[in-house]
Amino acid sequence: MSFDLIDWSQISEASLDTLSMLGGALVFTVLFGLPLGVALFLTGKRQLLAQPYLYGVVSFALNILRSVPFIILLIVLIPVTTLLTGTALGVRGVIPPLVVGTTAFFARLVETALREVDRGLIEAGQSMGASTWQIVWFTLLPEARLGLISAVTVTAIVLVDYTAMSGAIGGGGIGDLAIRYGYQRFQTEVMIVTVLLLIVLVQVLQTTGNRLVSHFSRK
Repeated sequence: MSFDLIDWSQISEASLDTLSMLGGALVFTVLFGLPLGVALFLTGKRQLLAQPYLYGVVSFALNILRSVPFIILLIVLIPVTTLLTGTALGVRGVIPPLVVGTTAFFARLVETALREVDRGLIEAGQSMGASTWQIVWFTLLPEARLGLISAVTVTAIVLVDYTAMSGAIGGGGIGDLAIRYGYQRFQTEVMIVTVLLLIVLVQVLQTTGNRLVSHFSRK
């Protein structure tokens, strides 16, 4: 086993692809998942916009999405991905299924974070005549800030896992490199490097999330 034989330019390109997939998918996951999580919370029992039937339908749909293994979701969504991006391969072709796969997960984390907010604060806002939008924007989201940061951190780490799995269908990135060279061509050194890179990426994301939580906890 010789690390001198590794094509480091290929490793660098794969790392950039993984970061692109992670960044793009995380942005869209938060854009879609945050309002969905807020809507779930608001339509729950004894909440501001309680709609038990609507909550049940949306909750059931999210549970179905969360129960489908991501590798299967990748394959099932190939026609949709091709329609949206023109390809089911590479960075562009993987971002849509990544977003679909993590939005339901993130929305649940958002709902959980909002449930941790003291109900007395919500009732205080109502007593002062605040609208639902004002309560959400000025009370719920600020009070749930730490939980939301943790939710984004956990989701980002899950996305790292999913980007690696996307390599199984030519999704690009570190996972694709690990499968094509580390597994299929038995290049153990490539497998070791790619695994170490994924470990480092997860550690960086977790450390960043922890520091943000500590920073805002002191305020």
